[in-house]
Amino acid sequence: MAKDKNAKADPAGRPRDPLKKLRKMIKNTRVAMLTTVSADGALRSRPMAIPGKGLDGALWFVTRADSSKSGEIQRNQRVNVSFASPKNGRYVSVSGTATLVQDTEAVKSLWRGEYKAWFPGGKNDPELVALQVTVEKAEYWDDAENRMVDVGRPVAGPEAPAVPAVPQATPTPGGAEA
Repeated sequence: MAKDKNAKADPAGRPRDPLKKLRKMIKNTRVAMLTTVSADGALRSRPMAIPGKGLDGALWFVTRADSSKSGEIQRNQRVNVSFASPKNGRYVSVSGTATLVQDTEAVKSLWRGEYKAWFPGGKNDPELVALQVTVEKAEYWDDAENRMVDVGRPVAGPEAPAVPAVPQATPTPGGAEA
């Protein structure tokens, strides 16, 4: 696996700022795999284009309100988002709680032109929603140490997306919404 030549490390070879490294790894990846739990309890993963907004304690995506993933999230908000760049030796796993945010301004702030291929109605399509994944645990593969580095729960930082504050649904225990 390729070494990250730009990563700064302490004398023992550990990254000095694991959160900064995690943010860089996510920002430089264009597609993530979002894993949800289906109605029968099976895990389902699908690729999701990344808006390029970085990590601020949450990850943001755009999806359709009537998609199967949206239905799965409404039944069980527990998700995983994984990022991989084998060429660069970058592997990231983020676990958290997903929330569908019905806010046209949020969708517009996340919109990228290439989304038109999946959403031909454009950023004004009334079926589009923002998908927020509130990060509860994040970890990445450290090539130098041949192990996963647990970053824990990342907090808001300098790469926070310009997404308007919107009301949040409060998850109920077990992941099901009331």
